[in-house]
Amino acid sequence: MEAGSLTVESGLTLDARALDRAAGVLLGQAVGDALGVPYEFAPPLADHEYPQMIGGGLGPFAPGEYSDDTQMAACIAEVSATGADLRTTEALDAIAANFLRWYASDPADIGMQTSAILGSATRTVGPAGAIMRALSQRRAATHPMSAGNGSLMRTAIVALAHLDDASAMAEAAAAVSTLTHADPDCADACILWCSGIRTAVLDGTFGGVRAGIALLHADRRDLWSQRLDEAEAHPPRHFGAKNGWVVAALQAAWSAVIRTPVPDDRPADGSFPADHFRLALEAAVRSGNDTDTVAAIAGGLLGARWGSSGIPTDWQRRVHGWPGLTGADLVRLAVLTARGGRDDAQGWPSAPQTRESKTESPAFAVPHPFDPGVWLGNLATAQRTGPAPVDAVVSLCRVGTAPILPGNDVEHIRIWLVDRPGANANLPFALDQAAREVLRLRREGKRVLLHCVAGRSRTPAVAARYACLAYGVKPQKALQHVRRSLGRWTLPLNWELLEAVFTLAGAIPPKRRTKRQVGARSFWRAF
Repeated sequence: MEAGSLTVESGLTLDARALDRAAGVLLGQAVGDALGVPYEFAPPLADHEYPQMIGGGLGPFAPGEYSDDTQMAACIAEVSATGADLRTTEALDAIAANFLRWYASDPADIGMQTSAILGSATRTVGPAGAIMRALSQRRAATHPMSAGNGSLMRTAIVALAHLDDASAMAEAAAAVSTLTHADPDCADACILWCSGIRTAVLDGTFGGVRAGIALLHADRRDLWSQRLDEAEAHPPRHFGAKNGWVVAALQAAWSAVIRTPVPDDRPADGSFPADHFRLALEAAVRSGNDTDTVAAIAGGLLGARWGSSGIPTDWQRRVHGWPGLTGADLVRLAVLTARGGRDDAQGWPSAPQTRESKTESPAFAVPHPFDPGVWLGNLATAQRTGPAPVDAVVSLCRVGTAPILPGNDVEHIRIWLVDRPGANANLPFALDQAAREVLRLRREGKRVLLHCVAGRSRTPAVAARYACLAYGVKPQKALQHVRRSLGRWTLPLNWELLEAVFTLAGAIPPKRRTKRQVGARSFWRAF
């Protein structure tokens, strides 16, 4: 990905790392949802058992397919991605109409309370938002068991719509919740979770859940402080029996997030801080009972903290669901929401092809020096029409919404990797994930095109890491051969990227050089 700072309408600036974290919110929720689907209402997994995206559940769902949690979040995201203020009547009516459209599709999994509200709304004439709010408020007043987890499970995207204003975010979270769940516990839970996601996106911490207590009514704050204390004192499975209740669902998700240790930063040993995303999601699924919902709730916050670049690529490529969305679509909706509904100057993320590609160097592709089944190229090559001698494409830069290698049926893997020092929060993890995707594809017998925009920096870094993984080559030798194949590169201008190739292999990276030294012949003799 090539992502600079972005100033939204309010004046709030999102740098590349914050934008990565925003991109992880809806994707993280969907991944958690799909991971939890197979185990919903089944006996809880033991600590030594690891959840898999195998599908099934109440659907039965396909492997990697998310359920009603993210389906309803997508209904909200279609509105928030336009830049709408989610507190307005117009936005709430649009969200409600999307809920009804989803309900009409006969979803395989839907909560009882949500089904009751939407079913009644379909038989009532009038503005959808107002009708649903009235039905929800009536149910809350007459049903003692109206505080289900159905609004909390879909709330993550709401946080991105109001990153600039915590009070507006709280109002929007409560308003969207009330469309189906008007109980005060539901609104409070949505406010707290959105506060957590907002802070995670902006600051990269989990402190926003606790801080969100200040956004609640004064007479509710002590109660929620005690509830968070309880969540932090017990493992997620402690709340499993009651996690259909919004409070227990939040407690289970928060317990999974906050009680799971963040791994040490030891790339050579395969230990990355971003692995906290995976480990905490697995803990959420092990809570049992409403596993997809607890994991979806946790996934939204974890994605906001670790970003899309911190989500395992294997899960990213598998996740999909109603209404025909992929992981890339979920990233697009989240980024547009965070950006107030606007693309950047290059047309990303909505344009069929990003405009930066039109000014790049001519298309080229050269074989990997250790594996002729891997081609190293640039974005112009990936956008060429006509038959291509590959079966898969791994993109290390932003690409448009149009199919890659038009006219060819290829598997397409997207990696969030920014070619600028300081712009990647999970650089060794993302670089390693990219190389392992190339390795997976080759083991499946697929020919691969590996590319970034120019093919001169990110591409050689991943190509070298792939050589280390697949052929046991030392990083310096791998880089020497990759550079000779490419003819020229700019990788040493991004020292963080170059160093990551060495640290992943447990080798000592070369001393940093100035730009002038990088251009000197003597430097290249070291390679």
